[in-house]
Amino acid sequence: MMQLIVIAIGGAVGSVLRFMLSNGLGVWLGRSFPFGTLSVNLLGCFLMGLMAEALVLQRVALSLEYRAAILVGVFGGFTTFSSFSLETFYLLEQGQFSKAGLNIATNVLGCLLAVWMGMLAGRGLFVIGQGNLPGFDWPFPYALTIINGIGALLIGLLLSLLSQKLQLAMEDSVIVSVLMIGAFLTLSGLYLAMALLESEYEFSDHWPALLTVLSSNVIFCGFNLWLGAWLARQF
Repeated sequence: MMQLIVIAIGGAVGSVLRFMLSNGLGVWLGRSFPFGTLSVNLLGCFLMGLMAEALVLQRVALSLEYRAAILVGVFGGFTTFSSFSLETFYLLEQGQFSKAGLNIATNVLGCLLAVWMGMLAGRGLFVIGQGNLPGFDWPFPYALTIINGIGALLIGLLLSLLSQKLQLAMEDSVIVSVLMIGAFLTLSGLYLAMALLESEYEFSDHWPALLTVLSSNVIFCGFNLWLGAWLARQF
């Protein structure tokens, strides 16, 4: 039952992110080509490959429920094959065969390439010490922290870009930003803490190290959120 609940929560988060990004890019770039669906599929496949490498192939200590929430829930809800299929059908129905063929090729081949690139990035991150920096009382999970930073960078870029292009009211922009950033920092911190605690380390014996890891995650993700917002302003 718990696995179904966490997948449902993850799916809701992924679906909301997909709706925001897909519609935002549609408003920005126009509706002549399904840029929004293509973008969420490519981005989602890259992150799926990255997280699959981190959580499954590298055997990071994280329970099945949390892995399912991230891989099946969030990224399953974020990517969409049905929207891609429907939009391709509409292009064919309108006689825009070249655009339909381009949409098929970029989604299928592009998504395969994105998954491969994500898995390569994940393998590269776990080369040193299987993702942990040695020399600490508690192994510092640098690989997972970098992955969290990548997510923070994308969220900062997404929030800033969409608030500009969609011309959201200041109140709406602040509410969405606070909710998304707060949820991300909380979940990414829990994700690190659970990975460490399930590696047979006791919180009572290593709480200063755990606080160091969580503080480092907040600082690093905060910087990447700012960097993503700064990059968005350059467009």
